[in-house]
Amino acid sequence: MAGDDVAAAGSVAALVGPGTVEVQRYPLPEPGPGEALLEVLQANVCGSDVGIYHHRNPVLRDVVLGHEFVARVGVLGAGLTHDSAGTPVSVGDRVVVVYFRVCGHCRPCGRGEFNMCVNWADTMAAPPTRAPHFHGGFASHYHLAAGRHFYVVPDVLDDAEVAGANCGLAQMLFTVERIGVRRGQTVVVQGCGGLGLYACAVAARSGARVIAVERDPARIAAALRFGATEVVDMATDPTPAGRQDRIGRLTDGDGADLVVEVTGRPDAFAEAVAFVRTGGAIASVGNLNVGPGSALSIAPALFTRKNLTVRGFLRYDPWYLRRALDFLVDTRDLHPYGAMSDRVYSLDEIGAAVARTETGGVLRAAVVP
Repeated sequence: MAGDDVAAAGSVAALVGPGTVEVQRYPLPEPGPGEALLEVLQANVCGSDVGIYHHRNPVLRDVVLGHEFVARVGVLGAGLTHDSAGTPVSVGDRVVVVYFRVCGHCRPCGRGEFNMCVNWADTMAAPPTRAPHFHGGFASHYHLAAGRHFYVVPDVLDDAEVAGANCGLAQMLFTVERIGVRRGQTVVVQGCGGLGLYACAVAARSGARVIAVERDPARIAAALRFGATEVVDMATDPTPAGRQDRIGRLTDGDGADLVVEVTGRPDAFAEAVAFVRTGGAIASVGNLNVGPGSALSIAPALFTRKNLTVRGFLRYDPWYLRRALDFLVDTRDLHPYGAMSDRVYSLDEIGAAVARTETGGVLRAAVVP
């Protein structure tokens, strides 16, 4: 085992019930072969963390919260010498981790559907009482299990820029590439929180024209900084019919080639169907944490008559995280990735950080243990 000794104990933000978090202390594990003990530098409150916090996620209940983070290698277990791209790794290096597991052996993995690995939640779903305890990003440390995908962070990127790479940015790179965005197409992004801003940046980099749909003035301003060229302001166009008319005028009556829905609201999906052109596509990414009581009535004939492609996207193939790092390096001078949060929260302020995110008060609340 390489590296200096670390503290004997660390802290985790443990979800112990809907909307109830306790900061718990546990002894730090000694990494086994192929494992590592990481020191969390910054974690972000992702939109899915809000759903988990309220027990809306059917799999993740009383867990260590947080999954979008950047960390520093504290201790390396025997045999762990390179990251998942073959880059040498040493104690003190900063890394980002694919937050879910890809086992490589289940039926989805055998079909090449690595983002749908049936064992994805093996550590994420573990209660904090189960050793090695440090299963999430809202913690002082993170236990990297053997075989997990992780990548060394380039020195040019700072913590705030890279903290969102392993969820929001990698997810949108996977989504936009799989749906097949091409230069000259029009992409509508519904909702401009962190995920929506990454969608704007990725779509714009693909050569698409990006139209953002948002209500909050700060998020509208951010969307324009992240690649959107036009905005449908929901305050100016407060009705679905008005917004549909606005999209129609912006696209010469045709509609969008692709609508990316990242709001998590069922009624936004209904508007996506109205926004998209005949023969276009809808990527649904934001409804992961909509509760079972949140439903939408919609006529299937709308999909048939418009000849639509509708795809849901959950997680990503693990190597997209390496692509996310390259994307950040290439575009860091174009977009203010490091300015998504206006302050940082400690582990005992997780409730406040989640509430700020839930109300739209910040693009990505930052947690610094």
